[in-house]
Amino acid sequence: MSLAVALTPDIAKTAGVAYVHYLSFMLCFGALVLERRLIKPNPNRGEATAMVITDIVYGLAALALLLSGILRVIHFGQGADFYTQNPLFWWKVGLYLSVGGLSLYPTITYILWAIPLRKGELPQVSEALATRLGWIINVELVGFASIPLMATLMARGVGLPTA
Repeated sequence: MSLAVALTPDIAKTAGVAYVHYLSFMLCFGALVLERRLIKPNPNRGEATAMVITDIVYGLAALALLLSGILRVIHFGQGADFYTQNPLFWWKVGLYLSVGGLSLYPTITYILWAIPLRKGELPQVSEALATRLGWIINVELVGFASIPLMATLMARGVGLPTA
């Protein structure tokens, strides 16, 4: 028996959407790790600019993650019933939305940093603000790290109703 499978257009599309989904997740996680490493009181111009750019990458990757996830549920995954009938899927969605909601505060903060940066000035970042942002990013990282666990369990049928 041959284990080879021909790369059909349907398989290529399914694999492509899955790849974008996984890559987007990795970019989101990596951006959050970088933000966590960079956050500190009174960053220099390069550090503040890096934070703004990193958050833009995070936002774009999060959007790609959401869109590719929707495509997987509707067209390129196991079928909408497989996902929507599984409570772990809804936990995944809830974690994603929670992390996204938490990211609004840092994102707005970094957007506000862009104003002084454009004027050639540095943003004023207090010790308290840096600590608060660090804690928020820590919680986001824990939430994001939990999402693949839910996906792994879902892929093995955990949470599906018994027939």
